[in-house]
Amino acid sequence: MADATPASRNRVVDLIRVLSILVVVFGHWLMAAITFRDGEIVPGHLLELADWTHPLTWLFQVMPLFFFVGGYSNALSWRSARRRGELYGMWLRARLRRLALPVVPLLLVWTLGGWLALRLGLDWEILQLASRVALVPTWFLAAYVVIVTLAPPALWVWERFGWWSIAGGTALAAMADWLSIDRGVVWVGFLNYVLVWGTVHQVGYAWVDGTLAARWRRYALVVVGLGATLVLVWLGPYPVAMVGLDTAEITNSYPPRVTLTFLGLFQAGLVLVVDPLLERWMARRNWWAAVVAVSSRIMTLYLWHLTAMITIVGLALLADGWGFGVEPLTARWWLTRPVWFAVLLVPTVILIVVFGKYERPEIDDRPAPQWWRPVLAVLLICAGLGLLAAIGIADGDGLNGLVLSLPIVGVVIGGISRLRSSRPATRAAV
Repeated sequence: MADATPASRNRVVDLIRVLSILVVVFGHWLMAAITFRDGEIVPGHLLELADWTHPLTWLFQVMPLFFFVGGYSNALSWRSARRRGELYGMWLRARLRRLALPVVPLLLVWTLGGWLALRLGLDWEILQLASRVALVPTWFLAAYVVIVTLAPPALWVWERFGWWSIAGGTALAAMADWLSIDRGVVWVGFLNYVLVWGTVHQVGYAWVDGTLAARWRRYALVVVGLGATLVLVWLGPYPVAMVGLDTAEITNSYPPRVTLTFLGLFQAGLVLVVDPLLERWMARRNWWAAVVAVSSRIMTLYLWHLTAMITIVGLALLADGWGFGVEPLTARWWLTRPVWFAVLLVPTVILIVVFGKYERPEIDDRPAPQWWRPVLAVLLICAGLGLLAAIGIADGDGLNGLVLSLPIVGVVIGGISRLRSSRPATRAAV
């Protein structure tokens, strides 16, 4: 697969996507400061236990980078579709098959596992906590699916207005923050899932069109992004941590705040400044092969890595907390983190082997659907994933079956899945 890569492909885009997901995976595992005391699980979060870690999130909150490189990829994809005369419905269906189909087995496993756990006497509140942790990745996936759905009209806006579209999106995100934080109109803040991430996505369009080719513009992104983020945190109501904390009254990520827009500019600028070095690395066959290997199962890794962690914690709970007696933040705790990562990699790799095939669906040669069908799929998928984040997988009455089924229903009636195939499966290229 690495050797078959076209020379025209921007390998740095794939590298940044892979590095972003790896930072998310190992970051989530590191944040879990879990202990067992007196036979009970005591959940902990590294960022809540150690304030000194908060500035580090300016580099390790990598969701802006994911949307940045997503803008680059989606611009190329939609323009290629336009040249082929491909309709929007067909293009969106193809994108959703790569993004949404891998979620279905995850939800099915949690539905079946949750049902069995409740029947075996597991307290619903423990299941609620475990599922909320494990399904965190689906919430960010829902936001990305929305931005992908809006990518074609957003690209038209970029082609018409250029950098004014980025300035306008930033201004609207700041206005949404003002209304939600200062004026108490809380719901307006959630518009920033489109405004903040959509604006960072637009910067990816600037990259693909070459308007960031000049080095001074790349350094300008670094200076403007970092400077504005510093000012907003120093003078505004925004916390230092760019990752949401349950103990914080205002967070930068739930909902996304304008701080993440400027953080995205800062991070994008850093990537572009070192882009020549990264290109040289990706020209080496072994480095590129490693990126291709991770990239081929990147969605599976992202979706299942926290389920793997919950599995290990559950097994430890059955073993009276064996292996979780180390006090967080002690020297021993830090020294055992590599062991913790190695243990978690075992079930993660197993899950990738079992479920990775759903990430690479067969080529879909069906006729183009009406545009509303994949859009309906997006609405149902994102509604279900959003409700899962808000109310969880279970309550005192049992599983929230309707919420769990909404994304699956969206995949089916939206025509994302191929219920029948008269030809052998052919895997799409990376």
